[in-house]
Order: sequence, then structure tokens, then C-alpha cells
Amino acid sequence: MKIKRLLLAAMAVVLMSSTAYAGGFKFGVKVGTAINKLHFDKNAAVEDLTNSKNRAGLTAGLMCEFTVPVINLGFDASVMYVHRESLKDGEGNKLNRDYIEIPLNLKYKIGLPVVSNIITPYIFTGPSFAFKTGKSEIENFVKAKKCDVAWNFGLGVELVKHLQIGASYGIGLTKTLQVAGMAEDGANIDGKNKYWTITAAYLF
Repeated sequence: MKIKRLLLAAMAVVLMSSTAYAGGFKFGVKVGTAINKLHFDKNAAVEDLTNSKNRAGLTAGLMCEFTVPVINLGFDASVMYVHRESLKDGEGNKLNRDYIEIPLNLKYKIGLPVVSNIITPYIFTGPSFAFKTGKSEIENFVKAKKCDVAWNFGLGVELVKHLQIGASYGIGLTKTLQVAGMAEDGANIDGKNKYWTITAAYLF
């Protein structure tokens, strides 16, 4: 219930932001793909067992942006649904890895003389908070954490002041997955997310 309330509150902030500040704020929709790879902390054998190589998923949601005029510095925030490709164990059991993700970025737009109304490059960085939805285990073998925190670094271009196409790389800061008893000494093995995200957003 706490997660649901947090998500509803975050969506309300995104929706109200667009109307509270007319000039510097923009609001819109964002869709894209997320290519994820798990990095385990002890040995590589478990990577083959869980098929943790690069896997493509989908992401979609709402986004708002605020930019300070003249200095072109601002932030953006999103509420996104993220589906990451399922993991499988040796028996074919699946672990669905679906999240509600809230990335918060500091963004700098690089003004280009003459063509700034047509194309504007930008860079951004910031934390991302992802909350697991659905089943979290495969027969007590693999367990996904309920909250995953990462840090993103990205760049992109804004076209005709409305369409933004961006790419980012996310580094997991917390453990996102645990595989029970698979280390050589019988200990658990923890995994962190590392992922690329490519998105297109249309802002009004």
C-alpha cells in the first residue's frame, strides 16, 4: 500500500507541475526500450544458469520538464512502467521483472546559434527509483528486491522544441536480485542492474 500511495503521489506531482508553471514547464508522454544486464558479485557461472545476458524490455509513461531560461539548466522527472525480459532457471521457470520507475534528472541544454529552434542537444544525470510489481521469486531460487536504486548518465537531442530523443546508461547502486546458495561456498549471490535506455518523448 505504501508503494501504491507513493506512486500516486508522484504521478500527481508530475501532472500538477505542467499547470503550476506555464512558461518553463513542459509535460508529455515518453516511450522506449531498456536493455538490461545483471552483474553478479561472485562468479560468472550463475549468469548462464539464469540467462542474465543483455535483454531488451519496454518502458512507457509520463514526463515533465522544467528549464530555467537563458542558462538552459533545469530538471526532468518521469513516472514510467518498465518491463524487463524475464529470467529463467534451468527448469524454465520465469521471474517477471516489471517495475514502476521514477527517474529524476538534472538536465543541461546546449544552445546552438541559429538552429536552436530546430535542434538542441542536451545532457542529463540523476538517480532512478524502481519499485517491483508482481511476483518476486522463482521457487525460492531467485528473489528480486522490491526497490532498485540506480544512477543514470545520458544525452539526447530536442527537435522543434517538442520531441526529445535520448539515451542513458544506468548503474545499479543497490542489489536488485539474489540467487540462493550458488556461490562455491554455498553463500547467496547478489546481482545489480546495469542497463541502457533509449526513449522518445513528446512534450507540450
